[in-house]
Amino acid sequence: MWLTKLVAFSLLVAVATAEQKKLSPHASTLADSSVRLAFDLYHSMAKEKDLDNLLISPVVVSSSLGLLHLGGQSSTAAQVKKVLHVDKVSDEQLHAGLSELLSEVSNSSARNVTWKIGSRLYGPSAVTFTDAFVQSSKKHYNCEHAKINMKDKQGAVKALNEWAAHTTDGKLPEITKDVEETDGAIIANAMFFKPHWDEKFHHQMVDNRAFLVSRSFTVSVPMMHRTGFYRFHEDKENKLYVLNMPLAHKKSSMIFIMPFHVEPLERLEKLLSRKQLDTWISKLEETAIALSLPKVGMEVSHKLQKHLGELGLTEALDKSKADLSKVSGKKGLYVSNVFHASALEWDTDGNPFDTSIFGSEKMKNPRLFYADHPFIFLVKDNESDSILFIGRLVRPKGEKMRDEL
Repeated sequence: MWLTKLVAFSLLVAVATAEQKKLSPHASTLADSSVRLAFDLYHSMAKEKDLDNLLISPVVVSSSLGLLHLGGQSSTAAQVKKVLHVDKVSDEQLHAGLSELLSEVSNSSARNVTWKIGSRLYGPSAVTFTDAFVQSSKKHYNCEHAKINMKDKQGAVKALNEWAAHTTDGKLPEITKDVEETDGAIIANAMFFKPHWDEKFHHQMVDNRAFLVSRSFTVSVPMMHRTGFYRFHEDKENKLYVLNMPLAHKKSSMIFIMPFHVEPLERLEKLLSRKQLDTWISKLEETAIALSLPKVGMEVSHKLQKHLGELGLTEALDKSKADLSKVSGKKGLYVSNVFHASALEWDTDGNPFDTSIFGSEKMKNPRLFYADHPFIFLVKDNESDSILFIGRLVRPKGEKMRDEL
């Protein structure tokens, strides 16, 4: 009997130790740098004309930069560290830290979310990958490698899209319609993310409502509703709401930032910074909320090479300057395309809700959070403080309802 109790106690200690596992110092440093990258990249991309929805995973972009560092030499590799804000981190700690961070935050079972991630480096037909690069990039970044005939643009596009669809179980059928510059390498990320709410919405509490893309353009979307306690802040000075919705196991949260009224998001985006986000989070208070969210899916694909160039990654993207000789053993290779594509959907799924709160005094006169117009959102990891996704929903999929002056 005592042996059985001892084994049981040992198992409990092991589980508790696993649950209390902390990131190593260098992984924490890379988590911090990925947050800085999140805001750098978001602001660069937000300036892009004719771009509605936006969705990036800073942790995955950081890993793609780590891949470039693995293959780079001299100033080409040094630029990667500058973009990541980790100039003083050793090469070994850079790759070990990024590897640990990505492995920890993408553990779907521990966080009870669906997150499928695929990363692939495509090289021109003439390039041969060195064994050392292949092994290191698989070890640290779980990166696949393939050759592709870039001169056959149609075939290259088809191969890219078929890989993305397979990686995401069909959730992301297309990441590009074209391939720019046919003589360089391609870095491609394909992802599917679906949160599992800490408290679900009732599947019958869904109906079609109007989503106001602008004051003159409206689409019909399914809207899901529930009332519960959420951490909430009303920023009266900046005329916006901030809502924190925990995901299952509460290891991560979705944070919504929405203006009081329908307006373009440029004003909010000018406010958006790490310091401002921390300020908003510090002011969140548990509040009874009558919540309505669009039950939607987003498929967004971005070409990041221009934006990474704006952040200082210039050499790896320049055929005349790139030194990626660790990839193939010789110079001449550069990166011509960086595809970062994600499918995200949220619906009613989640843990059972607490029915005891209904009818309580605290639930009387709940605040309204009615997300029927464009908003910014983040998926924040509560243990590493990294940002898993940052994006905006401006135009959800739906039929046009009206177009008025």
